[in-house]
Amino acid sequence: MLILPGPSQCLGIVSSRCAARRLALSAPRYRFFSSKKPIPDEPRDKWNYNKSPFDGSLEVDHESLKLVTANSLERATKPPTGVKMLVRDFIEDSLYNPNYGYFPKQATIFNAKQTAFDFNAMRDSAEFQEEVGSKYSDYGPDSHEGPGRQLWHTPTELFKPWYGRSIARCLVSEYLLKYFPYEDLVIYEIGAGNGTLARDILDFIQEEHPEVYERTRYNIIEISASLVKLQRKRLKHAHPCVTINHQSIFHWNTKEVAPCYFLAMEVVDNFAHDVVRYDLQTMQPYQGLVTISKAGDFDTIYTPVDDPLIQSYLELRKVLKIPPPINRLLLSSPTARKLYTSLPLAPNLSPEEYIPTRLLNLLWSLRNYFPRHRLLLTDFSSLPDTISGVNAPVVQTRFRNVTVPCTTLTVKQGYFDIFFPTNFEQLASMYEHILAQPLSNVKSSLHDASNGRITPLTSTATSFSLGSNFFSSYQPRNRRDPMDGVASASGLPIGERKSSVFSHAEFMETYGELERTRLRNGENPMVDFYKNVKFLF
Repeated sequence: MLILPGPSQCLGIVSSRCAARRLALSAPRYRFFSSKKPIPDEPRDKWNYNKSPFDGSLEVDHESLKLVTANSLERATKPPTGVKMLVRDFIEDSLYNPNYGYFPKQATIFNAKQTAFDFNAMRDSAEFQEEVGSKYSDYGPDSHEGPGRQLWHTPTELFKPWYGRSIARCLVSEYLLKYFPYEDLVIYEIGAGNGTLARDILDFIQEEHPEVYERTRYNIIEISASLVKLQRKRLKHAHPCVTINHQSIFHWNTKEVAPCYFLAMEVVDNFAHDVVRYDLQTMQPYQGLVTISKAGDFDTIYTPVDDPLIQSYLELRKVLKIPPPINRLLLSSPTARKLYTSLPLAPNLSPEEYIPTRLLNLLWSLRNYFPRHRLLLTDFSSLPDTISGVNAPVVQTRFRNVTVPCTTLTVKQGYFDIFFPTNFEQLASMYEHILAQPLSNVKSSLHDASNGRITPLTSTATSFSLGSNFFSSYQPRNRRDPMDGVASASGLPIGERKSSVFSHAEFMETYGELERTRLRNGENPMVDFYKNVKFLF
């Protein structure tokens, strides 16, 4: 199954003749929107689709298309036509629409049934992969009609329960050091999948730290209705401390005033991104929109940035001094840009850059609604087989038991997985900067006056309004400013430790029970696999 871009693209299962083309038409058309009307007799340039930012040559009338969002399409029963939307809305609609989205209708999370792999009995990693393959075969062959079962696995499922126990050990060690016995252990997890990670974490706490388990509250925020049912079936009776919230994290509006741990495990790779390109003469940014004609054909156009979320991300990047991914000489020299764009066949736009606008949404939600949280996030730091562009995603599906990567984002909604790498170093900078900002809608103090909650860790002896400069003290760079605004008079480090980035192997070597996943020849797949995965904690 292949989806071909362009006006003649197939929007369903293509014939073998179409499939043989192997995405030969891989370059989608990029246009600027302009009020200028095309000249009827002007010959159409079919190859240089970035000929001019103001030529107005669109396949469809941009103005006549209705602007929609993923939220406005939630009740739609089939993919829309005759519309336009920001790239992030196109991705969200493709992945999460309740009626035709990839995750609600197509995706199946690999589950090695109720039995875990006996790692100590396996000869080497080759035998382990053979065992994984045999588990996949239990799902049966794909149908030859339509897309195959969209089956994918996570380290939680492959290495259960040991992967979940390593996460639990990380959380409990931090909790015992900082909060026990004065505060409950409060955990939030978004996108909990089959509920395996939550079960393994809670099983560990119940077995190894029963006194902590008595004070544990586990909250799941899940967008998929089918996964909510599965999580309730697997968790509610075994662990009554679990609360499952069927909603998107982007619709969350409840403040958690207690200290808590927030888990985002293999989730943010499927967060929607926007596309930005720069005019190489003026350096003005343009935002990408996907247009869908009434016939169902996709196109991509670019308009000056006016979306508040895109603007917010670009401004944040300026503050953090993260330059656009453009040659430094072109960025600094208008003369160089003029010379470059005057060259024959030179593009007038920079390459597509996929920016994590929904991830920025998440960081602000954490700041506003979970002011005392500690974030544990893990995901891909790099990916193979991505489409063209900076920070570009992998777009793929399964057809006849074979994974088929695509070279374009504009594919039929609901049939393809779309997932992105994460730049963890930039994420850490963004995250710490946002946490340092004043709360936008809620007060920031250990004592929340709105609900009168006072804990033994709350000080009420003096006003917090005097600020951190009231005492003369040393504040290390690896610590955040204390939430109450008062630094330590003794000079000892206070405030939360800033987040750090770890490789997958570093994290597992710190918290994993490595003897449990070691193979007979000494290899350890829980450490050796997932080289392209990192942790933020």
